[in-house]
Amino acid sequence: MKLNLENKVYSIYHFFADLYRKRRCFKSVEKLGDFPFDKELLSCENKNTFPDMAIRINPSGKPPGGELIELKDSRTAYGIASFNSTIPTGRKLIASITSGKTNVVRQRMQENGEDIYSLPERDVYYLVRGKRVGNIKVCLVHGSFFETVPIEKLITSSFGQVLSEGLEENNALDNVDVSDILDNVTLSQSHFSKSRHVKDASVKLRFRVMTEAENEGNILNPQLYPRIMDNTLSLVAPADSPDATEEVKRCLRIAISQSELSRGETFTITHPFNGDFYVLSYDLRDSETD
Repeated sequence: MKLNLENKVYSIYHFFADLYRKRRCFKSVEKLGDFPFDKELLSCENKNTFPDMAIRINPSGKPPGGELIELKDSRTAYGIASFNSTIPTGRKLIASITSGKTNVVRQRMQENGEDIYSLPERDVYYLVRGKRVGNIKVCLVHGSFFETVPIEKLITSSFGQVLSEGLEENNALDNVDVSDILDNVTLSQSHFSKSRHVKDASVKLRFRVMTEAENEGNILNPQLYPRIMDNTLSLVAPADSPDATEEVKRCLRIAISQSELSRGETFTITHPFNGDFYVLSYDLRDSETD
């Protein structure tokens, strides 16, 4: 039975507002998944399946809602935990994660009254927490911060390095032009997720693609992003144009009161490979009550 959600508003900005109001919990919860998230905002929660959470679609469409969220928790350093299941991206087709007869993500969304395919492409955010020497940083960061080249190019170029190393070790690099091969091949993650059958082999092989953030993709890195301070909670959203920045600000005003907004600091950081990002940052030690 479809729930009556017409008078509710859902978006990643409302999710961030809830994080801010419960900000003191970030230091006390042992696992990021134990944070008391507002369940009413969510169309599904998952364990060991991308995404960890999904925001409900906003019926009014302004803002659209429906964002996908993955949790990344590093409890001993200002690093970002590996992306074990899905290569990070800024936007994702919902059909790519809801196909199959027994798909858990689709089932949970539908059980929660979602018209899943009314919003076919979703923004992806990563909730990142890092701890170091008693300090903590938490960022809700848009996936485009990590996706600075198309995923297919990332996979194909990485596989090309494997081929080049193998050929070089066998003194065969001069006989093969790897770039010519790669010019005619586009690899995706689905190519690696399939089991491969080899004649006469009694086992089948499946490759697993794992992704780790480079220094430039580590929003918690104090050398590259010093304005992301210790003991802060920050929203990091694309600001590749004045219109994009104004849209983020407009959506924040819908989700967060003016008094709450005034407590935060706003600024722009520049990614070495992917331009500017708008940041709204709060001190986790703020003693103001809400």
